[in-house]
Amino acid sequence: MMMGSLARHAGRGIIGAFALLATHAGAADLEDPPRFVPPSGSGQDGMVGPSRDVSVGLRVTYREAAVWNPGTQRHDPVRLRSYVGEGVEPASLIGPTVEVRPGDTLRVALNNALPESDPSCVEMPTNINIPHCFNSTNLHTHGLWVSPAGSSDNIFLTLRPGVSFEHEFAIPSDHPAGTFWYHPHLHGSTALQVASGMAGALIIRGDRMPGRDWPGDLDVLLQPTEAHPFRERILLFQQIAYACRDADGRIKTSPADDDAGVWVCNEGDVGEIERYLGPVPPNLFGGGVWQHSGRHTSINGIVMPTISGIRVGTFERWRMIHAGVRDTVKVEVHRMNPEAPDPRTLSVADMPAFIDEHCIGEDLPLFLAAADGLTMERIQEVAHAVMQPGYRWDMLVAFPEPGLYCILDGEDGRGEGLAQSEESPPRIIAVAEVEGDGAAPAGAVALTAALISAAQQNIEGAARAAVIADLQDRLRLSAFTPHESLMDHAIDGTQEVVYNIDLTTSPVSYEVNGKDFDPTDVRLLTLGAVEDWILSSTWEGHPHHIHTNPFQVIEVLDPNGRDVSGPDAVDDYTGTVDPQFRGMKGMWKDTIWVKNPVKGPDGAYTVRVRTRYQRYVGRAVLHCHILDHEDQGMMQTIEFVLPDGTGGAMPASHHGGHH
Repeated sequence: MMMGSLARHAGRGIIGAFALLATHAGAADLEDPPRFVPPSGSGQDGMVGPSRDVSVGLRVTYREAAVWNPGTQRHDPVRLRSYVGEGVEPASLIGPTVEVRPGDTLRVALNNALPESDPSCVEMPTNINIPHCFNSTNLHTHGLWVSPAGSSDNIFLTLRPGVSFEHEFAIPSDHPAGTFWYHPHLHGSTALQVASGMAGALIIRGDRMPGRDWPGDLDVLLQPTEAHPFRERILLFQQIAYACRDADGRIKTSPADDDAGVWVCNEGDVGEIERYLGPVPPNLFGGGVWQHSGRHTSINGIVMPTISGIRVGTFERWRMIHAGVRDTVKVEVHRMNPEAPDPRTLSVADMPAFIDEHCIGEDLPLFLAAADGLTMERIQEVAHAVMQPGYRWDMLVAFPEPGLYCILDGEDGRGEGLAQSEESPPRIIAVAEVEGDGAAPAGAVALTAALISAAQQNIEGAARAAVIADLQDRLRLSAFTPHESLMDHAIDGTQEVVYNIDLTTSPVSYEVNGKDFDPTDVRLLTLGAVEDWILSSTWEGHPHHIHTNPFQVIEVLDPNGRDVSGPDAVDDYTGTVDPQFRGMKGMWKDTIWVKNPVKGPDGAYTVRVRTRYQRYVGRAVLHCHILDHEDQGMMQTIEFVLPDGTGGAMPASHHGGHH
């Protein structure tokens, strides 16, 4: 039943309208994910302190919960694989937040408490690229600059049910502070487990003041002051793809037995994620499946939450993490018409019309300060923060007037995201409640003033004047940028990655450079080398991710050879403007969208990035971060190896096999 308009309750004032909105059955306040509480005296609650051992425990188990379904206006019971933090009260399906500092040793005791009975693992497939062993797992720290070998970020480890293992991540003292995350990465079960909510934020907090010859941490600048508290929020975006099945195992839909129907759960059903395929369509994953399913992208495990406690004109830091599998999230913010009904009473199909009528005015300016955990050279003002799977943005945002705001997953044009060659209509993913009296500036001038004020109080010594001068120069952050630019650096070689989906094979082949995943087919990368990587796709788009070392974006060329990554570039190859590459030139990242807006090589964009292989040797992987693509073969083993002293590489003596 639709709620009456908020305007009818104007006599209660803004706060009264907020209280009314929160009474709706689907409404829930957004809370930060649960956090590991450090033992007394460990120093983890503050930023200042010596390097420490930080020990946390994660248990992988089934957990019963409920997910709000806008289509039916009720909560669907679900039973899904989940991370439960030892000593942490579960607040939702997502994993608890882990916080460490540069120089710490992070020890994660991972206990696989899933059932030993696993029908998907009874008979190991002869083709390892057929998803399997859904109750087996491991752990990947996405974006961390740590060893990929041994007990560290080793995605070749396998933890069967009943097995426990303590990972040890030695975080170097010069590791950038920033926003990272963790998730399972066992080939064959990754997508199914991540789609169940198995992911959590991993925050590296820094207290390093900028110096003449070293960068500082953005955390220092953004320390709270009396005038500018810089409230921090963690927003973990996920696509929890639960389904209810009939007696034959088919996903229940409305209309019934419709491959493209909306997924439904009847009274008494429990949603689960237990298989990739069939037995007949619709499948759990695949192109267009998420859009057709009617499921909704959640934030911190909550569908369409209320973001409350926002003060008008006060900048907040939103650490946004795309920890999902199957949606491009195009964050944009608009004022909500005070006459609007509660958007949480809408089905997904009704949202575009509501947005057209009630999400009004210009896009609120959003200010991006860090990409994939790495502080940017300059804060960028954008109307849309486009997030592909694996992306992170640290965003500064303020709201100019009290009232309600629409937080949207904006419309994706053709080729912009995981809707692939289709367009994806907009959706409301949250509602912001802003309190206060009157109006306040929330644009670049206001942000500059707030950051200069913070610098005057938070930055010590000679660095203060340099930081303030940078901020006055269109919000530069050069004192906090963790990596030296490679834009003008000579290169030692070139690597090429071509993603492709071959539909002529059975099963379909998900390929890197014409081959599906073979763990013994290893690309050798020489420690210390600086190389360019040329990335493209011959069939639709794919988010490219590589482990261990981040890369710097050199250029993104559309199919006509035009660079669309500059600060003023316009990517309108398809006839509509795609904002996601603008300003990426020179940006450091670990995941980037390799665009192809058509089903064929003529639509291929060319992405050129540059990287240096530093510090660590051992095997890792590169892959498409559409995780069901990775599970089905769109991945390649890489190995960082020592130089042989004559200008070549010295491969390891042997390579291990698959689990």
